This record gives sequence, structure tokens and C-alpha cells, in this order.
Amino acid sequence: MELPARESMEFDVVVVGAGPAGLSTAIRLKQLAAEKGAEISVVVVEKGSEVGAHILSGAVIDPIGLDRLVPGWRDDSERPLKTQVNRDEFLYLTAANGLRMPNLFMPKLMDNHGNFIGSLGNVCRYLARKAEELGVEIYPGFPAAEVLVDDESRVVGVATGDLGIGKDGRPKDSFTRGMELRGKYTVFGEGARGNLTKQLIRRFDLNKGRDHQKYGIGIKELWQVAPEKHKPGLVQHSMGWPLPNKAGGGSWLYHFDDNLVSVGFVIHLNYENPTLSPFDEFQRFKTHPMIRGVFEGGKRIGYGARAIMEGGWQSVPRLAFPGGCLVGDSAGFVNVPRIKGTHNAVLSGMLCAEHLLEALQAGRANDEVASYEEAWRSSPIGYDLYRVRNVKPLWSRFGTFAGVSLGGFDMWISELFGRSPFGTMKHGKPDFATLKPISEVTPIVYPKPDGVLTFDRLSSVFLSNTNHEEDQPSHLVLADPSVPIRENLPRYGEPARLYCPAGVYEVVYADVEKRSDPQFVVNAQNCVHCKTCDIKDPAQNINWVTPEGGGGPNYVNM
Repeated sequence: MELPARESMEFDVVVVGAGPAGLSTAIRLKQLAAEKGAEISVVVVEKGSEVGAHILSGAVIDPIGLDRLVPGWRDDSERPLKTQVNRDEFLYLTAANGLRMPNLFMPKLMDNHGNFIGSLGNVCRYLARKAEELGVEIYPGFPAAEVLVDDESRVVGVATGDLGIGKDGRPKDSFTRGMELRGKYTVFGEGARGNLTKQLIRRFDLNKGRDHQKYGIGIKELWQVAPEKHKPGLVQHSMGWPLPNKAGGGSWLYHFDDNLVSVGFVIHLNYENPTLSPFDEFQRFKTHPMIRGVFEGGKRIGYGARAIMEGGWQSVPRLAFPGGCLVGDSAGFVNVPRIKGTHNAVLSGMLCAEHLLEALQAGRANDEVASYEEAWRSSPIGYDLYRVRNVKPLWSRFGTFAGVSLGGFDMWISELFGRSPFGTMKHGKPDFATLKPISEVTPIVYPKPDGVLTFDRLSSVFLSNTNHEEDQPSHLVLADPSVPIRENLPRYGEPARLYCPAGVYEVVYADVEKRSDPQFVVNAQNCVHCKTCDIKDPAQNINWVTPEGGGGPNYVNM
């Protein structure tokens, strides 16, 4: 069936994603234009139903970016961050006990004093208001579904997804064609493993000469705890139990605002045991004797999950290509040991904006803004990532105890002398290639949830306010629908049913006892858009694409 032509709108700059990087790009463009007496048009498209709906982070935020972008934010009556860190704790957990590590021995850059605890979603809502005050147009509920490229292979904008397509792929009565948003430059700030960013990296070979990108999955709950359990400003991180030594990761507990505690767990996606479940490891973590007391008398009020870029310095792709740029987590600017990326997301948006405006004022359009790529490594972003570039490779190679110790030593040496005895290490295999066959591992058996401290996936997804229109094509596309049962099930036990934190994937048997006639079921309506399946599937058979506009989680205070 031939579809009608899309309507088109023209802008100077099109920004994909209303996260901290995309919004900072838009704000800084308008600020600089005003300073120079220039007029530029900027639009931001966001796949969430509102700004902040899909934003998830711990979050302890280094304010360096906000201080530079919105200098008066601390005095604003509507400021989104109110709780400043006043206490840092680092724990190493064993199954029955744990050790608090002296702060004296921690590298200086791990110190959180002066940082703020809060909701990154609320930070983005605040930045969106600031952007609109400057004249930025923001369109939530409109996912960018296609990169527009001209005959010279230059990016000239994006098209938003069509609405009203049924499961059969045919337009329904409610069908509405997407819009073309065309720009002289297009900035992609989609976050980790963005659908269009993946395509751009392949099309323009942006990973050439770079190491594999590495990932983790971060799973978070928001709790309202009893007043006597609340310690505003406390930041607590742990590593060790319940993860085995060779599976990297760790936890956080952040106390902020009115009796709120953000608790979460990050697991590096290069783990080897296909029976490991990140969701269930997180639930087990909360039962530790040094942790569980915080939640007694409390109530779980939020849940979410998302992928985290962990490759760092050596895995950052080329940031500029004909007609566009990458910013924020699309570029991989997370500092892994600090578990922080917001400050670099804001700084990258600002840096990108400076180079884009210079190009626009020179009368350029749809070319490669190479100066942005050349500038980032010598900027504060580069300095931040360079010092910690070996922490993740050391952790992966030597396990938690030895790897983290070596990583801490490396950070101290880098801090004191500006160089590392390890040089710049490689990451090794991509995350999808690290699983061992199920025949070579000891299967992990997880306890059943108690519904008080530990929970199941479906009750958790309910708290994420996730919703998708059911009569639409699945946004989880299997390149070969036979692979999960034919290959992944016998070799790995089909790990998708375990690494997904939302109960999207199931293996269903006609006869459970005989395990006969297995079928692979995709419950796409449960998806919280974490992208883990797109990353970890050992056959690389699952492609996450944008669903219909507004679909997915609707996070509150996350």
C-alpha cells in the first residue's frame, strides 16, 4: 500500500532526545545565538509521552554542567535538586557480613561531597522549561524513527514514526503519517543504544579504530522509607555479594528529599553464566543484613531499568558525520567508577552547540563539524574519562576483588602523575559474545519473592507505568524467529527470559513436565526500553526499534 507523503518542517538544528544532553544542546544554541544577536530555530523531539517519562538514573549528579549551563539554578525556587551529599560510604559485601572501606583510601575523584542527589527526570523537566523560555520547540510523544539522508549521503533530518499501524502492518482508521523534521544539522542524544544512533554508527563507520562498546544494566527502585530510617545526603555504594567474583557490578542507596531512597543495582553485561538474572540479583541484594533494615516499614513506589554505556575513553565513537553529531550517552560519556554521566552529557551538549553555531554562522549546512570531534578529548569530558579508562578492563579481566583494587591503584596513579602504568587497555569481547554454554556453568537458583522486600517482574513493571498500544507491530524485531528455540534454548537455556528485567520474553511449553513443543513468546507491551536484549542476545537476533509515540514507561521522580 502506498502511503501519503509526509509533511515537512525546516529548522536550523533538529535534536533527537529530550535528555540532559539534547536539552543542553538546544539551550546552549539559543544562549549563544542571543549573545551574538543571531536568530536560529531549534526543535527537540522526544519519544516519551512527556519530557522525563523515559529518563532513569540513580542519581547523584555532579553539578559542573548545570552550573555552566544555567548559572542561577541553585537559587531558583523551582530547582530540581535540593539534597546535597554530606556522607559517602563504600561497602564490600559477603553473603553474611560486610566491610566498610575507609574513605581515606578511595581515589579523590570518587568523593561525592558537593554533588546532588535527586531525580534526573525532574532535572530534564526543569531544563525543558528553560529551553522553551528561550524559544526551543519541544515535541514529546514523537519518536524519531528514521534518519533522512540526501543523495550525497548527508544527514538532513529525521522522520517521526507513523501512528495507527496495526499488528498486521496495515494502517488502521486512526492512521496518521509521521512528520519530516529537516535541519541544517541534526544532533542525536538518544541515550544508550539508541535505535537511530546504531544505524548512524554503521552507515558512517563511526566505530572504526575504536574498541568495542561495553554496557551494563542498571535496575532501580524508589522507596519511601520510615522517617527514622532516612538519612538525607547519605550516598552508599557496594560491591561483592550477591554477584560472583567474575560478574562485575555493584549497588547504590541514595537518601534524598522527603524520606525517599533510591536503591539500585548495576550489572556489567559481559557476565558469563546464562542463568544469571540481573533482576533477581538486585532483589537478593536488598536482603543483605547491612541493607535490608533501611526498607523496614517502607514502601516501594517506583521501578525502572536501562542500559548504561561503560566502554569509556577507548570506546567513544567518532562524534561528527555529514549533517550531524552524537552527544551524551549516545556517545558513551559515562564515567563508570563514579557511576555518573549526567555532567558529561550536559557538557557535551554545550560543546556541540558551540561548534554547531560556529558552523551555522559561517553559512555551512549538512557537512561534518569535525571541530567538535577534535575538541572533546582535550575538554573536561576527555579529562574525566581518560583518568578512569582502565578501571572497566581491569575489573573484567581480574574480577571484582583484584580488578577493583588494581583499578583504584590506577586511578590514584593517574590522579598523581597524569599517566597509567597500564597504558590504555582493551576491553576484550563484545558483551553478546561472553556467555558460556549452559552445560559449562552451575545454574543459579533464585528464591521466590516475598512481596515485602523482594518482588516479581510483573508487579515491578506495573510501578513503571509502562504502556504500549497493543495493536501495533512489535518494536522488538526478531531477525530470525526460529533462533531463540533452535539455537539459544539448547545452548544457553534462552537467556532472554532472564536478562530482561520486565518479563518481556518467555519460553512456553505445551507440556511443562515433558518440556515439549517450546514456543518463544515476546510480550512487547511489558518493555521498559532498557535495550538489554538488543545488547546481550548471543545471536544478535533482537533489534530494538522505536514503538508508537508515547509508548513505554512513564517514570515519576526517577
